[in-house]
Amino acid sequence: HGVRTASVPFDISAEFLPDLLRKPDRELERLSAGLPPEAPEFGDIIHRSAIMKRVIAQARLVAARSVPVLIEGESGTGKELLARAIHRASPRREKPFVAVNCGAIPSELLEAEFFGYVKGAFTGAVRSHAGYFEKSSTGTLFLDEVAELPPAAQVKILRVLQEKQVTRVGSTTPVDIDLRLLAATNRKLIEEVANGRFRPDLFYRLAVAVLQLPPLRERPGDLGLLIDRLLNQINV
Repeated sequence: HGVRTASVPFDISAEFLPDLLRKPDRELERLSAGLPPEAPEFGDIIHRSAIMKRVIAQARLVAARSVPVLIEGESGTGKELLARAIHRASPRREKPFVAVNCGAIPSELLEAEFFGYVKGAFTGAVRSHAGYFEKSSTGTLFLDEVAELPPAAQVKILRVLQEKQVTRVGSTTPVDIDLRLLAATNRKLIEEVANGRFRPDLFYRLAVAVLQLPPLRERPGDLGLLIDRLLNQINV
């Protein structure tokens, strides 16, 4: 006669739960070990779910280092909010934070916007202009929707990151830059690489650390907190 599963007492059957179910809690304990108890820089990210606690713990760890970070997540998951928190928790917190929506720049303007230009470089260049790389030097450059960059722009941006120098359009004099790079995308960037739409060498420059932001539907308990915060803001 076989033993019916439903008749096994819970306290006995619990011993057979896979160890995998207990790993997330241990991982969170490991990530949080040595971190200060307070992280006011991340206070704007409303959460109480375990999955978001792990993301925030990971973000706090990488914030202290100047390594590039790639943030992946669906639209509306708060990628720029997390990027700003990482910047505020970093040694560069007092320096500029420059956010760029890569998908909103016409391809013919990408070079001028990223690298800047000198007066007279082209029709309409009535004065010299610093690009995003120069503006963010000593601080943080945040490339939002980085997967939207066309191949030609990817090549030029990779060269700047490798050489740590940028040359304005119309100039031959390079300018040294020193910045922390954060990037975000609503796609799986490694899949874009596999499909030939994103350069692997640029991917590895961006994805030294990768943070996966879950959608709200995978964050149990967080929706109520967000609604409460919104209602408090409305009633102020």
